[in-house]
Amino acid sequence: MILSIRSAAALIKSMGIQMTDNKMIVVEVVYGLPEKQKLIQLSVAEGTTAYQAVEQSGILQSFPEIDLTGCKMGIFSQVLGTKGLAGPREYLLQERDRVEIYRPLIADPKEVRRRRAEEAKLKQQKADT
Repeated sequence: MILSIRSAAALIKSMGIQMTDNKMIVVEVVYGLPEKQKLIQLSVAEGTTAYQAVEQSGILQSFPEIDLTGCKMGIFSQVLGTKGLAGPREYLLQERDRVEIYRPLIADPKEVRRRRAEEAKLKQQKADT
């Protein structure tokens, strides 16, 4: 879904945001499940945050299970709110940024690695006896 500059401007105006000759930029919003992925390209006003772009993209209609208040977001695999990056509500998008919405982890990667190491150790011990 690509919003035209005119429809994006109308959407922004309807949200009560003032536009003063803001340049429009093209960004992408992506989300994926193992069985379904979606990439939405849209035009937003310069100065739009990652959070606002997700709201404007309409991706929540396709994936109503997304909880914007609790999910992590990133720009090209760099998690917002970490490593000196602003959080999603503060990060100002740049031309061609891709906002990624991350699903919560179902297993702790450190715990999975620890279990594999223990299993490998037990397997090695059985082989040695």
